[in-house]
Amino acid sequence: MIEVVASMARGPVFLAGEVLECLITFTNPMSHLSTSASSEMLAWASAQIHCQFHASESRVALPAQGTKQDVQAESDTVLIPSKGERGQCVLDTPPKILFCDLRLDPGESKTYSYSEVVPTDGPPSFRGQAVKYVYKLTIGCQRVNSPIKLLRVPFRVLVLHGMPEPPFPQDEEVAPSNPFLEEEEGSRRDTRPLERALDMLMITTSRRCPYMFNITNMRGKVAKFCIFKTVYRLGEDIIGTFTFSEGDIPCLQYSVSLQSEEEVQEQYQRRPGQAVSVTGHGRHLESCLHTASSHFSLPVPLNVTPGFTTDIVTLRWRLHFEFVTAREPVEAPVVLQNQSEVTVWTGAEHVDVDTFSWDLPIKVLPTNPTLASYVSQFTGTNSINI
Repeated sequence: MIEVVASMARGPVFLAGEVLECLITFTNPMSHLSTSASSEMLAWASAQIHCQFHASESRVALPAQGTKQDVQAESDTVLIPSKGERGQCVLDTPPKILFCDLRLDPGESKTYSYSEVVPTDGPPSFRGQAVKYVYKLTIGCQRVNSPIKLLRVPFRVLVLHGMPEPPFPQDEEVAPSNPFLEEEEGSRRDTRPLERALDMLMITTSRRCPYMFNITNMRGKVAKFCIFKTVYRLGEDIIGTFTFSEGDIPCLQYSVSLQSEEEVQEQYQRRPGQAVSVTGHGRHLESCLHTASSHFSLPVPLNVTPGFTTDIVTLRWRLHFEFVTAREPVEAPVVLQNQSEVTVWTGAEHVDVDTFSWDLPIKVLPTNPTLASYVSQFTGTNSINI
């Protein structure tokens, strides 16, 4: 028996265009003191990245592709990373051979390093109501005349549109070099695209400009709403303020919800005029009668998917507001200046109200993948015995 362990040292979340690195260790767990122990052999092992796509049959009508047979036989040496999985493989990288003819003595282990650039032309990781995009690193191993064994390590991909391309060779020529820091300079050049992408992300989401909105219904002005920006990254707090003292209509209650909208493209909809799937990711509810001003704070979860568009689906983000207003003026409690006794104000038992809602589109962008790794459902490590 040989134990295979794959581990992504930096974590299970990556930006598209970033280099994924994984250490794959092959171990013969038999003790070297055991008299019955013997050497173990593996014919070959290879690894590659692939993205698996799955669509809900009740929501998405995909074009017929005919019957697709699994061409990987029991003893073939052809690696099909998506073998046995649901859906279809929409993206994969060329397989890389880790070794051929590996012999491990009892207690011996060998570690191989796999690295690959996460493709920039693929969709982000997403588990929606209509479609799913799941990324996996698949390691295939085979003994001689034995079936292929697959070890899959799922990971998450964030897509940042406009991520800088890797630097051209001439960039390295003009960059200052230090012969005593050759390795450090080389590693710094490798991380330059990621650093530039994160800098661009920080600049985009740090711009603040107050946006003012007058909240009105058919009876008049309810409040003034202010939000300082409409572009956020994962993990940020969305903060907004209401000024009810400038309104003519008394507002009894308001709520703000962070929602995502998953819309299937028209040509792939199962039914004409199919409704958009709305998912809530947080809600703030507050009573505000006789309140001059109020504010709310809604965090953007780290585990959600930023907005994106593919040929099949579009994901957008919005703030959904709901207001409850009174049809008639509601008198505020009056406290006399020289009153010594404590008085209790009781609200009206019956109030005629109106309700209305409003949606404010916002943009949600990725964040630093290291930060997103802390709340990832994936561990970045997996193992198998062959």
